[in-house]
Amino acid sequence: MLVDFNTLPEESRVWIYQANRSFTEEELEEIQSKLETFIENWTAHGGDLQAGYVVKYKRFIVLGLNQSMNVATGCSIDASVHFIQQLEQDYNVDLMDKMNVSYKQGAYIAYKSLTDFRKMAKDKAVSKNTIVFNNLVANIKEFNENWEVPASESWHSRFIK
Repeated sequence: MLVDFNTLPEESRVWIYQANRSFTEEELEEIQSKLETFIENWTAHGGDLQAGYVVKYKRFIVLGLNQSMNVATGCSIDASVHFIQQLEQDYNVDLMDKMNVSYKQGAYIAYKSLTDFRKMAKDKAVSKNTIVFNNLVANIKEFNENWEVPASESWHSRFIK
């Protein structure tokens, strides 16, 4: 059951998929339509899942699920992963690689491999004040408070001296 992402309870689970490039306006329209269709039909053992989505910065797809209504099961999580993998194929984009880092560089969102980010930190090209995206947040409360933070307040801090 599709609901507005902003109406989901704070404890709702989130999954964040970061793209290795920005989506075009046309792609965004198509992706949003596909997301709505997927979520409308997303179930766990035949029970509706109350879920919503938001796309941030034309680059991050965030799925939110109210688990107080129905909990995601292995099959329902697999279905969402297959859906995201299909988006990867349809738009020739990488959404599943967790070994990459996105961060703000002025008004732009930069996307680097973890190796490149480490090197940039060593070379002082990024600092503890660089705004990074912590895609490891688990729920909407954490997403709202700790997703977009200075590197010093995220797991990225281990690379910044």
